[in-house]
Amino acid sequence: MIKVFIIDDSIAVRSGFKKILTGIEDIQILGEANNPVDAFDEFKKVGLPDVFILDIEMPKMDGLTFLKKINEQRPTPVIMCSTLLTKGSSVLLDALRLGAFEVIEKPKLNVKNFLNEYKDDVLSYIRAACNAKIRYQKTIKTDVQEISKKITSTKPSSKIIAIGASTGGDQVIEEILTNLHAEHPAVVIVQHMPSGFTKTFALRLNGLCPHSEVVEAKDGDVLKIGKVYIAPGELHMEVKKEGFMYVIRLKDFPRVDFHKPSVTVLLTSVAKIAKTNAIGFVCTGMGVDGAKGLLKMKESGSKTYCQNEKTSTVYGMPKASVEAGAIDKELSVFEIIKTINETR
Repeated sequence: MIKVFIIDDSIAVRSGFKKILTGIEDIQILGEANNPVDAFDEFKKVGLPDVFILDIEMPKMDGLTFLKKINEQRPTPVIMCSTLLTKGSSVLLDALRLGAFEVIEKPKLNVKNFLNEYKDDVLSYIRAACNAKIRYQKTIKTDVQEISKKITSTKPSSKIIAIGASTGGDQVIEEILTNLHAEHPAVVIVQHMPSGFTKTFALRLNGLCPHSEVVEAKDGDVLKIGKVYIAPGELHMEVKKEGFMYVIRLKDFPRVDFHKPSVTVLLTSVAKIAKTNAIGFVCTGMGVDGAKGLLKMKESGSKTYCQNEKTSTVYGMPKASVEAGAIDKELSVFEIIKTINETR
């Protein structure tokens, strides 16, 4: 039985979650509170849950402060539900970097109907979160200033590093990129994120990475040495070869493997044009996105890897890649970094 505790100052939101969770055989609503301070009083009576559903903006204590406090006691999966999602807020990115499992949008109107429409997604998140490996980083920086100018190469990249990730991937991608050496091959990334967040994500990473320029990809971008391109939310990203250069093309067509942008779309495009000049990685995440694309890369002659189960928050996408016969080897995050740094 998965025990869930809901902390949100909106009665409508709490009622909406209770409506969709009540009667589910493997889920129990352990309790609820309209703010974290009152929640701590409730924990004395009912104990701690397996999963939290948590708002950001609340009276007495905000959600980010609560996330830090609870994870210092016992790292616990947290699903964030906030109106800030539509704004691409850096606060929610901080929450993800601090170990939040997933973020979902809290609508301002028709809350109950909205949550009911996303019932299956909510149930999937809760069940996956219960078994997730939460990576709480106590010393994580949340006041990073953007580095406006960096010395990076203007040379087109002859090799491509293609990475796909979902749940837990924001932490993994940050760890990878902040440890890359200067003059690394161009890196193209699909991280499942809502529209509006990918630009904020790229800006944040750019401020953290000492040797890489990180940008939200634009149609027509030429892949260059030392540069990282994040696929924008709600658009597929492909890489095409135009002349002697690799160029990004953004496209708007239906979801592939339940996602847009899709890892499979990116990796399939790389398989067609880069072959032995590319390396593909599928990292932590729910679902199967990326497995078919990684297999195409392997069949074309590319080196292909996935993140190992031990270091994955959710071993869904990597497992699907293994089962598809799409990988050469499973790697830890440290080994992924080492592999990229050794590629020239």
